[in-house]
Amino acid sequence: MPSNGEGSASARELVRAAFARKALPDGAWLAALVGRARETLGRESESLRPAALDGRPGGLLRLPRGIATIVVPDLHARGGFVLSLLETSLPEGGAVIDALAAGKLQILCLGDGFHAEARAAERWKRAYGEFLGGYREKQAMDEEMGESLSLMEMIMICKIAYPDRFHFLKGNHENVLDEEGDGNHSFGKFAEEGAMVAEYMTRFYGPELTAAYAAFEKDLPLFAAGGRFLASHAEPARAFSDEELTDAPNRPDVILGLTWTDNGAADPGAVPGLLDRFLPDDPDARYFTGHRPVPMRKRYRERSGGRHLQIHAPDSYNVAWVMPDRPFDKDLDIGAIRDLSSSFKF
Repeated sequence: MPSNGEGSASARELVRAAFARKALPDGAWLAALVGRARETLGRESESLRPAALDGRPGGLLRLPRGIATIVVPDLHARGGFVLSLLETSLPEGGAVIDALAAGKLQILCLGDGFHAEARAAERWKRAYGEFLGGYREKQAMDEEMGESLSLMEMIMICKIAYPDRFHFLKGNHENVLDEEGDGNHSFGKFAEEGAMVAEYMTRFYGPELTAAYAAFEKDLPLFAAGGRFLASHAEPARAFSDEELTDAPNRPDVILGLTWTDNGAADPGAVPGLLDRFLPDDPDARYFTGHRPVPMRKRYRERSGGRHLQIHAPDSYNVAWVMPDRPFDKDLDIGAIRDLSSSFKF
């Protein structure tokens, strides 16, 4: 397992292997990976990620401002999205993963790794029947969990390999225990997805690994401040203070307010207030979120007078590219990358 940026070839091979594997990940491998990912999150520098009041990894991520950033919205078990992004060719030569390894760009994912959504609606219905039957049959749920776990395997591989340049925020779907409380809500949309995942993980990977994975989710940051932009999974419920953001792991209302806020439910001054406080000298700065999908065949939805951009397009591999040397242009810098996942021979 590469660490601290050692060898993009190794990380690339591991990412490709996670995508190509048709079976569920081995429990021992997954446990080791979760452990390494937690170690990586636990030793992030104070300048990048100030610690919470109890010493745990804090909720605020302060990204370097002089580097290009790719902002990636909700992934929802789309391993092809991550693979395609990393293998996307850049105008200056090489692929995104090469630039990531060389320290020439950084990637910020806005969370929601688990749960294929509308594209797998029929599979969720079949899996619900399996759940009600005590998972005596589990083909549909095996497929769902294979996609979700391999996606998060890819995320953890990248975080371990490029700890200062690859980041993943907690979303509302980062709740493997299906908790109600502590900043989380139990989840169900097409079935009882939250309960189904929690039961599957506990039964087939064991309570110890499931608890470790839940701890990994709670180690994730919740809010990012970069050059020319701010970001969280969902629209912020209010203009949280720096102390609240840093100490978010100990403040359920802050976790909830950064991962679950619906359109129209936030304080109208939340986004402008945060932008003006963190980036007072950049009137063109934007706040990026995922969480709520944009209209079909659209690349973004503008809110807060255009200062807030939602970029989660479930029907495409939509990303935002934030450049350090010029203002963000929503019509130039938000768009879908090409699906390259079928181009590789595994």
